[in-house]
Amino acid sequence: MIPGRLLLLAFLSLIVGLVTARRAPRLWLAATLTGAGAALAAATGVLAGGEVWEWRPTLAVGGEAVHLRLDAVSAFFLALLAVLGGAGGAYSRAYWTDAAHPRSAPSGRAWWNALLAFMGLVLLSANGLHFLIAWELFAVSGYFLITRERHRREVRQAGWLYLAASHAGTLCLFAFFALLAARTGSWELGPMRGRAELAPLFWLALAGFGLKAGLFPLHIWLPSAHANAPSHVSAILSGVAIKMGIYGLVRFSGWLPVPEAAAWTIAALGVVSAVLGVAFALGQHDLKRLLAYHSVENIGIILIGLGFALVAAAHGNPVWAQLAFAGGLLHVWNHGLFKALLFLGAGSVLHATGTREMSKLGGLWRAMPWTAGCFTLGAAAISGLPPLNGFVSEWLVYLGLFDAVGSRSSAAWVAVPAVVLLAMTGALALACFVKVVGVVFLGLPRTETAKHAHESGWFMRVPMLVLASACVAIGLFPMFFWPAVARAAAAWQPAWADAPVPEPLYALSACNITFALLGLLAAALLWRRVRRNGLSRAVTWDCGYAAPSARMQYTAGSFAGIITGWFAWILRPERHAKLPEGNFPAHAHFAEHTPETVLEKIVEPTGRLVMAVSTAVRRLQHGRLQSYILYLLLGLIALALLAFAGGGR
Repeated sequence: MIPGRLLLLAFLSLIVGLVTARRAPRLWLAATLTGAGAALAAATGVLAGGEVWEWRPTLAVGGEAVHLRLDAVSAFFLALLAVLGGAGGAYSRAYWTDAAHPRSAPSGRAWWNALLAFMGLVLLSANGLHFLIAWELFAVSGYFLITRERHRREVRQAGWLYLAASHAGTLCLFAFFALLAARTGSWELGPMRGRAELAPLFWLALAGFGLKAGLFPLHIWLPSAHANAPSHVSAILSGVAIKMGIYGLVRFSGWLPVPEAAAWTIAALGVVSAVLGVAFALGQHDLKRLLAYHSVENIGIILIGLGFALVAAAHGNPVWAQLAFAGGLLHVWNHGLFKALLFLGAGSVLHATGTREMSKLGGLWRAMPWTAGCFTLGAAAISGLPPLNGFVSEWLVYLGLFDAVGSRSSAAWVAVPAVVLLAMTGALALACFVKVVGVVFLGLPRTETAKHAHESGWFMRVPMLVLASACVAIGLFPMFFWPAVARAAAAWQPAWADAPVPEPLYALSACNITFALLGLLAAALLWRRVRRNGLSRAVTWDCGYAAPSARMQYTAGSFAGIITGWFAWILRPERHAKLPEGNFPAHAHFAEHTPETVLEKIVEPTGRLVMAVSTAVRRLQHGRLQSYILYLLLGLIALALLAFAGGGR
């Protein structure tokens, strides 16, 4: 009963925050943090005890009895929602203030609580109809949060694209749940792995949940929505909202039979999303759009773990299936933590400078040391560097893939290129964030706004520090978090119950702790030497550049130019240049833009063609009887010609 009472407290607190959002911001924040804390406590209790909480009141919604269920899988995602919901809410108090945004800030707080509540209902719903209702309300809440600045045209476009993609995914899920209810005779959800006739329905679930997760090439809504939303909204979208798609895939791949072709498809889409997500990120000059594409990359890493776990389970290889699945599941949490940290850091930069363009920034480390330090830690974590959390989950995925290679099964032929491409993804991510940190925080300020940047307040700093601490804690002590991952994995696959902590995690923890201590020792020795001897400045060998300026630094485009050239076949960069002419050129410039290839080169032309055909067909219906008789005659002539041609053969 304790999880039930805590969940009741969480929802009542969110409702209190919803009611007080407009007139009492402090009470709203207190209620939101109370709700997040209660939800985290409920999820932690289920993950620690392994129990399943269910509630079946005598209450019907839409003609279906309410059925709420919290097991280890839903608790795993609910805990992430609670942490990021609380951190983002606290951050928004200083980032999106009533003074700066008098019209949108109060309603934004209300929609924030609505988003948290409806995502929580998605995780708790054990009835297909109620799952759909909560899913749609969660999508609508996200739309109103994305379009806080709806007076800007690009924000409205991003909102409509998000809403259109969400509704397309909802249509797939409506078909999935309706067909599932028709074949089982009930909207109730639960384990049904023994019913092989339900396996084809999983393709609909893959399409619907894949759109929400933003896997490539279904990611078309994600870059613009993440880039144009307020930064705390971008953090919850990337950290939790797209994970609702992952939750759906994990939940129903555990409850339903999965076609083997779908398992291979998930693994392949994971590899493609990881590689192409980071490739598109390298081509971006907008800081938040770059981070958005890294969401596609990390969703790919999660799907690699899930896909190969499904493949292994189908071939009777539970050992490496468990490692791959545990790595993918832990990466859900890890990505949520470091990506939210990065978006909050980007929001701090935007708050201080008013721009997301990396080429207009530079030299921010001196003015914003807290933001720069937290962002750099998040960058190291997302790049999979030890001793941080991103390395732990990716290492578990690697272990699963290595065991797959040694299994000498058909999966080995796919696991080998998957290992290579996953390693390449990590290297490209590192190159991308070296570019980001170097261009944004190091060097000289490139514009006046960068010169006058200022550090953010403590309401913005504390959430970043909390998320950074969580990234360090999971990296240094992964074995303490293994029981939660193991219980969620056991809820997905009961045969994995009571799985011991993998031995490599102990060795990894020891290595990470040693690495961290050596780093701290080196930093302390360096600081002591600087304090004792001071700093001396001298002119270096400058190759004739005695007075370097900001124009002599690498830009975001030039830094990654060679790497993005490798992927020009998919990035399709658009270059605009005016080359210098004559002995004393007066003006020259070079600019490069990486479009959203799938959206701009495939989806939009296809949409225009469909609309053109639709308009042409609509013109045929003009109400003139003579024309309709002519259409009938032409149709009869065509049928006669077809019949004559068939008879001749």
